[in-house]
Amino acid sequence: MPNSEHIDQVMKPGRIWSGLVVAAIFITACGDDGKSADKSEDEEVLSIPVETVRPSRGDIVAMYSGTAPIEAFADAAVIAKVGGEVTEILVEEGDDVVSGQILARLDGDRLRLESQQAEANLRKLERDYQRNVDLKDKALISAGDFEKIQYEMEALQASFDLARLEYGYTEIRAPIDGVISERFIKLGNTIDLNARTFHVTSLEPLVSYLHIPEREYRRIDPGQAATIGIDALQGASFEAAVARISPVVDPETGTFKITIEVSDPSRHLKPGMFGRIGIVYDTRQNVLQIPRSAIIEEAGSSTVFVVTDAVVEKRDVRTGYTQGGLIEVQEGIDDDDEIVSVGHTNLKNGSKVSVIKTIDAVDLNAATIPSTGGIDN
Repeated sequence: MPNSEHIDQVMKPGRIWSGLVVAAIFITACGDDGKSADKSEDEEVLSIPVETVRPSRGDIVAMYSGTAPIEAFADAAVIAKVGGEVTEILVEEGDDVVSGQILARLDGDRLRLESQQAEANLRKLERDYQRNVDLKDKALISAGDFEKIQYEMEALQASFDLARLEYGYTEIRAPIDGVISERFIKLGNTIDLNARTFHVTSLEPLVSYLHIPEREYRRIDPGQAATIGIDALQGASFEAAVARISPVVDPETGTFKITIEVSDPSRHLKPGMFGRIGIVYDTRQNVLQIPRSAIIEEAGSSTVFVVTDAVVEKRDVRTGYTQGGLIEVQEGIDDDDEIVSVGHTNLKNGSKVSVIKTIDAVDLNAATIPSTGGIDN
């Protein structure tokens, strides 16, 4: 029977081999775990986070946009046609007036007396004239004397009419319908001939004048709908229309003038306000739309990235009109495609992505009137 020392020596090589096997298995296991971790990290790096949008359908309009101040269609300075003391003021700034309405009165005593004197002289000569008519019928007065009296009567009639007209000018009247925008006189003032008394501004309608490049002449027609956005009213929008188009083009600027009319019964619009104007010249119904930000413009072509099973495909698209933040897509995508709208800067065809947010294009709050001028198409 072998002793214990002999047994230990026999068994020791087996122990060493077993240890090596265990160590190899441990190292292999550790090696596999490291590769799996590296592989997982690589997959995470390759998945680029993006936001996507689903196309929507709706109507889209093409419009010319520009900026111009709001102006009064009619504006009149009321001038004193005779001098005198202001004895009565009947309106104040902000009052509505109609054409012919009396705004103020001047002291007209002298003009009234002159008118009465001219009338008295005329009536006396009329009686003399009638007596001379009877004498002429009886051939008791020469034709020359009769004509002289007739001319004198006509001259007195003109003097009377003039005196009465000037007396009427002591009543200062509104020349147009509108609102009193300024008052220049005070009660008791003595004013001279041609002195300014009031300013009357017509607020219905209000107008804006746009000067449009001649290349857009064929797009704009009278009666086309327009909108006016007012910055001073927190971007409030008002319906308007193209009223007139100038038939000539300014050779110096290469532009033609169009007149936009807007009606505002609420009177929130004021002359002098700055307006952002959009003129709708075409409408397309039920078209496919996506955000402008999803379109990539390069080398004269338009492309988008479409996500399918966490992988993007780069597609060429044909676009149409734009309106605010949306753009019409005529070819290249379908209604159920998922389009990258944010994060496409580092993408290429076949890139893996991780979609962190998806919205519908219809939910975007696209602006109706672009803030910059030009044809929006």
